Amino acid sequence: MGDTGFLATLVARVVAALPDHGLYLLLVFSFLAGLARGFSGFGAALILVPVGGAIVGPKIISPALLVIDMMASLGMLRPAWRMANRREVFSMACGALIGVPLGTAALALADPLVLRWAITAAAAALLVLLASGWRYHGRPSFRLTAMVGGVAGIFSGAAQLGGPPVVAYWLSGLSQATVVRANLVLYFAISSLLSAITYTIGGLFVEEVFSLTLVILPLYACGLFIGARLFGLAKPSTFRAICFALIGLSALLGMPAFDTLLR
Repeated sequence: MGDTGFLATLVARVVAALPDHGLYLLLVFSFLAGLARGFSGFGAALILVPVGGAIVGPKIISPALLVIDMMASLGMLRPAWRMANRREVFSMACGALIGVPLGTAALALADPLVLRWAITAAAAALLVLLASGWRYHGRPSFRLTAMVGGVAGIFSGAAQLGGPPVVAYWLSGLSQATVVRANLVLYFAISSLLSAITYTIGGLFVEEVFSLTLVILPLYACGLFIGARLFGLAKPSTFRAICFALIGLSALLGMPAFDTLLR
């Protein structure tokens, strides 16, 4: 009886913490976000955070995605450690040491409505950056790599949107796609750990975060697994185009002006 009562209480608390609108859409985008993350090593936040911010608020969806991504991507760390250029990754992480706390402060202190507009604007701008195909063609250096890590860290701390600056920078080099993907996985593991520390200090890990995590983690993990299996099988250009379309749709739906569509 004791175990049954505890389970019933836990289920009741989880259900009470779930949003009363947009839950099915959130679940769909959670799966799509995991699919993109598993295939490319990034893109989950660009797909999930704008829509999730509209449904549950940025201060809930960003910590929830952080917890989910840390748990679901643990299996990717070991191969990433072997294949990554660890010197470049740790140079990037040095910048994140400064950027992540700044982004977390913005998430914890900013007005939610202002933050949502900022997130959708940032997602749209980062989408343009990715879709444009722009790449940095200069000579990589520790200082520049750390600066990119700092900018990405701000985006990561504020909304887990740190992928595009790092992707645009690393894709400019001569590294193979497998090395770039491993760099991304390893860097975001470090960035996520920094975010977890700063989120804890900022009091962002509230009960609603963990309730939402329990609900969307299975679908996200399923997408992550399928995406990882598709890597090397699906045509990258086709998958990239689909991801760009999903990011654009998420940014559009995440705008406060379209809240009535989610209710």
